[in-house]
Amino acid sequence: MPPFSPVYLLHKLLSNERWRRLHVKASMWAAVGVVLVMLIGSWIIVPCEASAPRATITSFPLALWWSIETATTVGYGDLYPVTAAGRVIAAVVMLVGIAVFSIVTASLATWFVGTAARRARQAAQALEHAEARGRADADLELRALHARFDRLEHLITRDGGPGGR
Repeated sequence: MPPFSPVYLLHKLLSNERWRRLHVKASMWAAVGVVLVMLIGSWIIVPCEASAPRATITSFPLALWWSIETATTVGYGDLYPVTAAGRVIAAVVMLVGIAVFSIVTASLATWFVGTAARRARQAAQALEHAEARGRADADLELRALHARFDRLEHLITRDGGPGGR
């Protein structure tokens, strides 16, 4: 598979551990659900609308386009239900579409926030590690200096002070 094909990218996303979490699964199921609702809504609305006067949704391809417009809340106004049953179906398709886009948006926001939080934790751990290493290095230096001063004091006192030998 080419590295930038949709199937390759989808496989990479779904095989990644972070993408297996609950919010991603919820987004995937929500996307499947909205597609099913759009297909079923398109299939059901045609018989409800086709025989109505002033009907604009008269075939399955038109109904499918209408359901995409409705679920995505674009609503160009070129296709719309005129019967009560059609409007109920439209309300269901709209609510499901809005809910799915909300779930997907929340999922992406959770992923971005989670990534930023993970990076912040890693940076904090790296800082703590560097601080501990710095303290240990400073402690070694201080001990080495103390040892030198102790040797100097020992040499000075052994030789009888500043005016000795």
